[in-house]
Amino acid sequence: MTDSRQTPGFGRERERLALDFALLVARAHERKLRLCDALEAIADDLPSRVDPLLCLDVASSLLPMLRASHRFEEEIVFPAFAQTEQRERIVARLRAEHLEDECLAEDLSEALLAHGHGGPIVNPEAFGYMLRAFFEALRRHIAFERDHLLPTLADGVG
Repeated sequence: MTDSRQTPGFGRERERLALDFALLVARAHERKLRLCDALEAIADDLPSRVDPLLCLDVASSLLPMLRASHRFEEEIVFPAFAQTEQRERIVARLRAEHLEDECLAEDLSEALLAHGHGGPIVNPEAFGYMLRAFFEALRRHIAFERDHLLPTLADGVG
């Protein structure tokens, strides 16, 4: 039985897969950043100019997009990245951030849906804080992954 790492072409296949993973993560980052921009536009338009249709659009896509992205990262990308004890600690932190993001996204979606369906924004300051806290944390998470996770994947994971 031969070790697959010694099979001709395995190195190139591994590199191709790593680049594919990196590209998929980068695309997910772009989708998340567009969503952050929409959330920031809503926050900037508080208290009286918030577009209800934008709220409905963001609310309908926020949680499904986030969950799909997190599932891909946790099932495919993180195992490829977490090959040392140090990286396992990093992945544990990123997974915890995913849980926090999803909890906040649920709350945001409810508030956005309520306003999108004609409900008032009862406390614009609190809602603005909630929006900003979410998109700023998501942008930091993306920046960390771009700086640390993507280069490792692009290098063929090692």
